[in-house]
Amino acid sequence: MTRATTRQTAFHRSRRRTALLVVLVPFASGCASQWTMRTAKPSSVLQWPYAPNRAKVTYVESLAGFVPNKTSSSLLRTIVLGEDAEDRNSFILPMAVATGHDGRIAVADMGRRCVHLYVPGQRRYIQLAGSDQAKVTSPVGVIFDDELKLYVSDSVGKVFAFGADGALLFTLQKAGAEPLQRPTGIAYSPRTKMLYVVDTLANKVDAFHTTGDFAFSFGERGDGDGRFNFPTHAFWAPSGDLYVTDALNFRIAIFDEQGKALGHFGHHGDGSGDLAMPKGVAVDKDGIVYVVDGLFDNVQLFNRQGAFLLTLGGRGNDFGEFWLPSGAFISDNDQLYVCDTYNRRVQVFRITERYADGTS
Repeated sequence: MTRATTRQTAFHRSRRRTALLVVLVPFASGCASQWTMRTAKPSSVLQWPYAPNRAKVTYVESLAGFVPNKTSSSLLRTIVLGEDAEDRNSFILPMAVATGHDGRIAVADMGRRCVHLYVPGQRRYIQLAGSDQAKVTSPVGVIFDDELKLYVSDSVGKVFAFGADGALLFTLQKAGAEPLQRPTGIAYSPRTKMLYVVDTLANKVDAFHTTGDFAFSFGERGDGDGRFNFPTHAFWAPSGDLYVTDALNFRIAIFDEQGKALGHFGHHGDGSGDLAMPKGVAVDKDGIVYVVDGLFDNVQLFNRQGAFLLTLGGRGNDFGEFWLPSGAFISDNDQLYVCDTYNRRVQVFRITERYADGTS
């Protein structure tokens, strides 16, 4: 084959590819794709504590991303972009997860610089990346309010607010007159209708109204009650208390919704019940506290007073194992979500309610 023939063949291939795009893209753009979660489940039941004990936590599934149903739109995407098109919707570095009261789920993905938002009732999936003026750069926290507005903490110094439809509503960069330094953990109280944002570098928690108006702050650097040493994650408990991971004090600090210190538990160490790299924190309806440890690669369970109860998971990549896990969340329907960050997935567990009294 001559050089001229080779160029001619490549030219015709390019024209055919362009023609395909011209003919099919308008058709595909008029078809809204429906999506499903990419899940995996173990072949046998996994529970903690192990059988024959009664299970407090049972494995449900792992989530790795989202895939479009095989419609004309997704088929076109595969033809034009290749087989890896669906991988663009998989998790890379999931840091935080939250669910809304209608079952929707949001996953902050620092690797993709976006938040994955999925609404199962509509089978709708979108990636939230901010706007041209304010892009999501380092998402590390997500939470929904009662109206399904989604708030995203970005550790470069912003908090984004998105409507239930995914539209960007506003961006916060200050708490009163003070700029946000490194917003990380984020929680919402349906009782006070307040948003609580942990600022790691400022060693405090900032409270905002859902309109974005600043309300108050609490905390400062130190190791006494009500003080922090680089706090990271937060969770609003069903009891009405706010739990904050006080990372370099190696403890979980507890506050009321006005910022009054109610106590803390935890200490540094390398044994069961110790904390080495505490990250995500969540609390179930029984008052059991779940603390993710990024160094131990597990989740430890404590009671309200801080007594160690149980270890969930360990290092690895099998079901129920973790590799540098981070954020955690407990949904209204008693499911525990843990961001298994370096395994590029979110693992989901079922929690047994009223475990202590033997009923469920």
